[in-house]
Amino acid sequence: MTSPRDSLSNIEQELYEFLLDFLAEHTYQPSVREIGRALKIPSTKSVADLIISLERKGYVRKHPGRSRGVSLVGFAGAQGTMPVPLMSLNPVTGMLEADDHVTLDRRLVGAPDAFLVRALPQGAPAHGILQNDLVIVHPSARAQEGHLIVARVGGALLVRAMTRRGATLILDGAGTGEEVELGVGDDFVVLGVVAGVLRPPRPPSANEGPATE
Repeated sequence: MTSPRDSLSNIEQELYEFLLDFLAEHTYQPSVREIGRALKIPSTKSVADLIISLERKGYVRKHPGRSRGVSLVGFAGAQGTMPVPLMSLNPVTGMLEADDHVTLDRRLVGAPDAFLVRALPQGAPAHGILQNDLVIVHPSARAQEGHLIVARVGGALLVRAMTRRGATLILDGAGTGEEVELGVGDDFVVLGVVAGVLRPPRPPSANEGPATE
């Protein structure tokens, strides 16, 4: 599975959440020594190395030469929240790219490497997902039989329940009756397991219904 951000170790996640909450409370970032005291890390070099790791994994951005020169990528929220990348598929490269960040309650997101994709017309109507819903994806979770997953199949993002038949991956028809069979040589990538769905407010429409193929 792929993700716009690499997963974090336990201590990296603890540091990331500390930075999120400290900034929300104080409106500025903590110093290296403040981080060390809060996380009980005696070595300032160890703290610095952790920050470098967070930057390499795409969670923070360092600004050399500035006091407390660390910014949190995409963050603009209150304590207990985190920025989640909203990804879309680049039709030219076939790669996921971050269009924006959405600040959400961390308890809702569930994983620091989670990301969002917007359900497209070829969404998952059998699973109650409507066009333009925001689907929370956990890229590090292991998909089990029957789990809802998000997959790139050719130039489309599909939300489907997954099963296996030997070496073949089967995506359900999502109400269309047409299963998708994927095997060696097919152009697809499983991006992650669906962990939740957010429904942004939208004006009522007599014609709006579940997303369809």
